[in-house]
Amino acid sequence: MLCTQPYISSRACPKSQPCLPPRTGVIKVYSEDNTSRAVEVPSDITARDICQLFILKNHCIDDNSWTLFEQIPHLSIERTIEDHESVIEVQSSWGMDSHCCLYFRKNYAKYEFFKKPLDFFPEQMVSVSSESNGIMNHSQLIQTFLSSSSCPEIHGFLHAKEHGRKSWKKFYFVLRRSGLYFSNKGTSKEPRHLQFIAEFGDSDVYTLLSAKKVYSAPTDYGFCVKASKSSSARDLKLLCADDEQTRTCWVTAMRLFKYGMQLYQNFTQPYQKQKSSPMRSISENSLVAMDFSGHKSRVIENPSEVLSVAVEEGLSWRRKSCHRLSSHGSPSASQSSLSSIAIHVAQPWFHCKLSRDEAQKLISQQGLIDGVFLVRDSQSNPRTFVLSLCHTQKIKHFQIVPVEEDGELFYSLDDGHTRFTDLLQLVEFYQLNRGILPCKLKHHCARIAL
Repeated sequence: MLCTQPYISSRACPKSQPCLPPRTGVIKVYSEDNTSRAVEVPSDITARDICQLFILKNHCIDDNSWTLFEQIPHLSIERTIEDHESVIEVQSSWGMDSHCCLYFRKNYAKYEFFKKPLDFFPEQMVSVSSESNGIMNHSQLIQTFLSSSSCPEIHGFLHAKEHGRKSWKKFYFVLRRSGLYFSNKGTSKEPRHLQFIAEFGDSDVYTLLSAKKVYSAPTDYGFCVKASKSSSARDLKLLCADDEQTRTCWVTAMRLFKYGMQLYQNFTQPYQKQKSSPMRSISENSLVAMDFSGHKSRVIENPSEVLSVAVEEGLSWRRKSCHRLSSHGSPSASQSSLSSIAIHVAQPWFHCKLSRDEAQKLISQQGLIDGVFLVRDSQSNPRTFVLSLCHTQKIKHFQIVPVEEDGELFYSLDDGHTRFTDLLQLVEFYQLNRGILPCKLKHHCARIAL
């Protein structure tokens, strides 16, 4: 049982009354590999507190992306539990015979819309009543959602499942602060043509895990609105978008309309703490190519020089590795290659025996934002590897091919034009340089065992 003392609030007790210990509850949390851990926690513990607890227990780097998810298997839906929400309250809504689960994993997209809102809210889907005549920058767009005095509106076509039927029908939907509506007359927004669907005071928005298979949806980009105290599939307001960007826009807007400024406070809180107690930066901006060959170190700004230095460092490391092997016996070529293999196998971004579909699912779970990646074995060619990378909310796969020259083995993404002595060197290079990729490698997908 984990110690939860740091998470128990200390409150002064009146002199006339004895101090009573706070009420506690037991929760069970799963990771992506379905390992689990049960912990006893105070009744007022939040999702952020739970994440901090498991970050410390598993010695994870706290990069503000660790998230607690609620998954409801019998409905095949899940959602992000917001950092400020009471976990015990979420669990109490499940019912005694429920098989609902809590999952602890990364979600890089959780607050990305605060950083790049124009990527999350396509211009054609957003209307704002303001003096800007529709021309807005990033900060202005977010302010319209956070301010109760402004009236942003999300609109567009969605597929909706008709109540009591298996069929889906396409309607024009409008999302406002007051709730979600659909038009019964084309794209008309006149009050007499808008029919109310749901509001978000006592409801939450979930994504469908198997939209086509479970709900016979026209696409896999399904989501739904569920009343907080309902556990019946009949009460779900089932919707489906034509693509991931459209679904993300609707789901994000619903979260903002429900929680507003509280979401922004959740986003800024960790950064405010970092200002008071500086921590090691792990952003992509902290990755700088350095030259340590001389008496003084220096930053390398020329990309071609970065590559040559990186290759030389890799060869130097390999020579040292072979020398260490020779001190324990005669190193063979196979021993050297085994040493190379061990390098990437130990990295958190490497996933052996992961299929293409499993890689796409893992990246989707951890956030469809630019630069989320993983490296895996190729299922079609055992001698090669695959880099799976997210860009513009789409997952692309790049083959890493082994290249032999003068008895030495290299790895390349561009048919041998740019070569690396191991996968670690390849990943570190593309974290600094985009090269042939659509974007730099920023956030690796990692799976932990609880």
